[in-house]
Amino acid sequence: MTRSSISKKSLVASGAPATTDFTVADYLLTRLKQLNVTDVFQIPGDYVKHFTQALEHFDGINTIGAINELDASYAADAYARSRGLAAVSLQFGVSTYSALNAIAGAWVERSPIVVISATPGADMRDITDMYDVLFHHSTGDLDADRKVYENVTVKAITLGTNVGAAEQIDELLVDAITDKRPVYIACYKEVWGQPCPRPPKTPLKPRVAKSPELALRNAVDQAWTQITQAKQPLIFAGVEILRFGLSELLKQIIDASGFLYTTTTLGKTVLDEKGGKFIGTYSDAASIESVREIVQASDCVLTLGAIITDDYLAFIESKYADMVLADTAGVRAGYFKYGAVTMQDFMEALLTKFKASKAYPIKAKAPPQPKYPQPWAGNSDAVYDTKPQIITYNRFFEHTMKFLQDNNLLKDIVMTYGVSSAMYVATNCYGLSQGSFISSAAWQCIGFETGAASGAQLGSGKRAWTVAGDGGFMMVCQSLSTLARNRLNAVIFVMSNQVYAIEQVYVNMDAFKPGPKNRFDTFDILPKWDYLALAKAFGAEGIRVETIDELKAALPRIAGIKHKPVLVEVVIPQKDLPGQMYRLGSE
Repeated sequence: MTRSSISKKSLVASGAPATTDFTVADYLLTRLKQLNVTDVFQIPGDYVKHFTQALEHFDGINTIGAINELDASYAADAYARSRGLAAVSLQFGVSTYSALNAIAGAWVERSPIVVISATPGADMRDITDMYDVLFHHSTGDLDADRKVYENVTVKAITLGTNVGAAEQIDELLVDAITDKRPVYIACYKEVWGQPCPRPPKTPLKPRVAKSPELALRNAVDQAWTQITQAKQPLIFAGVEILRFGLSELLKQIIDASGFLYTTTTLGKTVLDEKGGKFIGTYSDAASIESVREIVQASDCVLTLGAIITDDYLAFIESKYADMVLADTAGVRAGYFKYGAVTMQDFMEALLTKFKASKAYPIKAKAPPQPKYPQPWAGNSDAVYDTKPQIITYNRFFEHTMKFLQDNNLLKDIVMTYGVSSAMYVATNCYGLSQGSFISSAAWQCIGFETGAASGAQLGSGKRAWTVAGDGGFMMVCQSLSTLARNRLNAVIFVMSNQVYAIEQVYVNMDAFKPGPKNRFDTFDILPKWDYLALAKAFGAEGIRVETIDELKAALPRIAGIKHKPVLVEVVIPQKDLPGQMYRLGSE
């Protein structure tokens, strides 16, 4: 990671330049630093210049200049998932609107980002009132940005003065870390540079909500009735467990109950994927057979912190009455709802019940994990069985996962995925470390993975291990430049088949059948890119692999690259249809 070239030796310990007053911008940056935000992603602009100049000179926070707004915001999203909070600085209007898609994804998937901007100042607003001038980047409504962001943030505010700014910033940050969702703050452009008192040295803390005692008791009693009657109970864990720091509590519940557990795709790696209780990730039809069988046979699904998306429609329709569910919206036991009961209170009360009962822990044991080369060999496109050197989606994971396991590298990487065929295939992976799988599984954004790589690596301190479709990579390929600029050795594997394969699966799977009559829809066909030339232009290491032997030879080389990103074009057949996607598309 590179730091600003501007010397920081003259900066005072607080982080403010020695020659200037402590400003509103310094206040926000100090509060962010106290919350372990040591990198802020940035797109420059004239309105927000007082903030970006303060950021450039602020001691202890690195400026990560991104190439475009989606790059910056996807990175901030992944950073927040790794670190607990992130910040992105954007120009008014043209930047904030461009970033909206990424912030909406962070809202859906509970990733707390502080979106920082600035608006035309008091003088400009007076000119607008007097002369009806339309200032640059404005729609004409100088509050439009805030109004738009109110739909995808816990709170969106604009500060027109430094009076009370400290208190409003504190409240905003507390909202972000309490709800684990984005917030938006803009100032009139001059306000970021105005004086502000210094904050206390104690970091801000999230608010702690407590459940009404009677409601909690009723929820636990109803849930306990269902749990104790179950013959094949199962825990279904989701991403909110990870976001709210409840992984250790979840582990204690698993140990005390003895229940087997699975996770959603979004919640994959809420715990280390080791031990005898993890059955594998449940991604509906994309799951391996043993996982599907256990989920289908369960008669009480203790669902904790899961965001139930339409990937799980069949599950929710068949298991609704058998579910005990706790998430940030409250608790449900069967058909009984307890909206005022918090997930943490409910989990702690259940843990107490399990520990006090002589009936638990039960002695359930997960099926043995698939023995290599499974599950990949069994899910690989059978059309290519007679051509063992052809790389398919599943063969790619077969060999890359074996390499990572054999070299004890799984603990050193963080995987990032946008929605793609590769993401669903990757849900079959075992052995990953806690918090090492970042995906856009709920918002389902194509291209998220490449932009997320820099934030995932900076936030976690681990190497980003990214698998993208070529369509997704094309959307934000400039992110490779951000990685190179910051000397981050993330690896981006591009599954190169020149089509939007995942889109075609849901449009018409017949296109994957052999023969010229079965064609992809025109809108799902992509241009051919020279990825090696692109890697060179952006300052990355470029590698192209067309066969299994070339892939196996490239992996040790990739592992040895330390100070620049690696772009790997993985050539796969256009019509390769992994078994995971075939099952999903056939539902």
